[in-house]
Order: sequence, then structure tokens, then C-alpha cells
Amino acid sequence: MTGSRPIIVGIDGSAAADKAVIWAALCAHRRDRRLHIVTAVDMPGVVDLSEFAGEATEFVATAKSRLVAAETLAALVVDDPAFEVTSSAVEGGVMDVLIGVSAQAELLVIGASETGAVTLSLAAHSVSPVAVVRGRDIDGRPVAEGPVVVGIDGSEVNQAAVEWAFVEASARGAVLIAVHVWSDVDLTQSFGRAPKDWQAIADGEEALLAESLAGWQERFPDVEVQRIVAQDRPVRILSGLSETGALIVVGNRGRGGFGGMLLGSTSFALVNTADCPVLVVRKSLT
Repeated sequence: MTGSRPIIVGIDGSAAADKAVIWAALCAHRRDRRLHIVTAVDMPGVVDLSEFAGEATEFVATAKSRLVAAETLAALVVDDPAFEVTSSAVEGGVMDVLIGVSAQAELLVIGASETGAVTLSLAAHSVSPVAVVRGRDIDGRPVAEGPVVVGIDGSEVNQAAVEWAFVEASARGAVLIAVHVWSDVDLTQSFGRAPKDWQAIADGEEALLAESLAGWQERFPDVEVQRIVAQDRPVRILSGLSETGALIVVGNRGRGGFGGMLLGSTSFALVNTADCPVLVVRKSLT
């Protein structure tokens, strides 16, 4: 674990943050990483801080209390004396703080916000991949059982998402469902007219999925892979799979049905409505 980047989880004292801590602790333990818990301390923007010394002390005390509670929760979830948990209160706004610490993280974990604006913005600007812990739970704990689902678009940058998905599936002992979605609307826009040979196109999309997985199954022989190729919309297929899945993994951009995933409507929908945690990947592990 020495020298490895930690799994960092951002907290704000909410129930959603508690679920994020649980998910992050289990993830860090599986990956033999240190868990680092961060909370932002947004101090009053005033010229004379001496007039607000009492309030400033209260802000810091509240932050420290949150961190102690989160560390205790992580220790309860992972009963392992060797599991390392650290924490820090960082002065600044939530977005600035979390984007800043993401530069030192292997993975940034957050709970789902009510509006979705924070989660989407972090997915767009975080240096590290971002896991948004949301969806169904069991007795207050985020879902842990089920397959890992990865969206495949055939692009080079999407390979980072594929790598993360295989690593997560292997660490969990879970089935990996590789999904490639193509749309006749996208193809019509590309060619200027509706293609005639739909079977040839379907065969080509099957080949694209196979090429995207080439090498990964050999690298992770322990992972059982199931493939889905569908003519539909990505959000429809992935949302459906999130109802039984343990994790949805998507890349930040690509072509075809997953084009513009990070900042587009599909990404927004997944981080706000998926029924399981969503991992948005911006770069590879290596």
C-alpha cells in the first residue's frame, strides 16, 4: 500500500455521505489502498475574521466531528487492524476542495447530491475518476452484490473505463457485463441517410465490442464476461442494468451511442437516476 494513491471520499455530514464512506472503505480495502476522508470548511468571506472568531471555531469543530464520525464508520465497515484511514478538514468551497484533492487520489468518491449539479461538475473537472454512490441500499448500506456493468464505445479513451471495470469485477469476484449501444439515429446523421444493410451494421457493432475487449479477458481470466449489443439509447439500457447491477462504469467521451458521455444528457441521467453507484473514468490506472 505504501506509495499508492489513496481512495478519497468527500463528506458533508449527510446520509448520502455516510453511504459514500461505506462504499469507499470497502473499495479501498479490496484494492489495498489507504482511505482518506475529506470535508470542506467554507469559512465566512469577511475582511476582519476576528469578529467571527467564534463562528470560525464552530465551523472547524463541526468539521472535526464529521471526520471522527466518518472514521468510526469506516472502521466498523472494515474490521481489519491493518486498514489505514486518515482524514483532513480543508478550508475552501466544496467544489474547489474536492477538485483539488482529486489530483492526489486514485479514485474520488462522493455521495449523490439532491440536485445533481455537484456530482456532474465533479465528474467533468476531477483529475481522478469519480464514483457517485447512489441508488438502492440494504439497511442503509449501498448495494454490494451484482455484476459490474461497463459502457463500451470503441474509442481509445474508453479503454480506461474498460480497465477499471475489469479491475473492479476481479476484486469483487463479480460478473462483468460489457454493453455496446448503437443508434440508427446516429448512423443516419453520420451517413446522411438511413443505411440499408442493417445486418452488416449489427455485425460491425458486435465486432467493435469484441475488439474493445481484446486482451482484457486474457489479462483477467478470473472475470466472467457477458456481452450485450443493442440498438437503443445508452441511458435506457444502462439504467435498466443498474437495477440489478452493483456498479456502472462509463468513460468521459467517445463515439456512437456513448459520445459526449461525460457532459451529455446520458451522463447526467446516470449520475442522477441510476439505481446503483456510477463510476466515471477519465484516465487509466497505469
